[in-house]
Amino acid sequence: MSPTTAMFWPMIAHVFLVFCLYALLIIRRNKYTFKDRESAIKLRDRGEEARESYLVNRNIANQFELPVLFHIACLLLYITDADNIVTVVLAWLFVLSRCAHSYVHVTSNRLRQRGALFGIGFALVVCLWGWLAIWLALE
Repeated sequence: MSPTTAMFWPMIAHVFLVFCLYALLIIRRNKYTFKDRESAIKLRDRGEEARESYLVNRNIANQFELPVLFHIACLLLYITDADNIVTVVLAWLFVLSRCAHSYVHVTSNRLRQRGALFGIGFALVVCLWGWLAIWLALE
C-alpha cells in the first residue's frame, strides 16, 4: 500500500466512527427518548431529549467541527503528494483520539478527559496542516 492510498484509511475509519455514533443515537433515542408519546413530542417540538441520547447527539455534532479540518488536510496532502508515513501515522492518531473522545463523551462525559483528548486531536490536526504548509513552501 502506497502512502497515498494509506492516507484514505484514517478518513474512512473516522467516517465509520460517525456511522457507529448515528447507530448508537438511534438505539439510545428508542430506549430513552422515545419511551412514551410525551417524550417524543418534547423532542419534536422543543428539541428536548434524554441525557443518554443528547450526549450522543452532541458528539455527532462534534464530528463535524475539528474533523472537517482533518479531512480537508488529508485530501490536500494527497492532492499535493505531501503525504508520507509520518502524515499517515498522524492521521491514525487523530482518529484514535476522536474514538477515545467519543467514548468518554457518550459514557462518563468527564470534561477533563474529553478536554485532554480534544487537545491531542487538535495538536495532531495542527501538525498535518503545518506539514502541508511546509511542503507547499518548499515546492
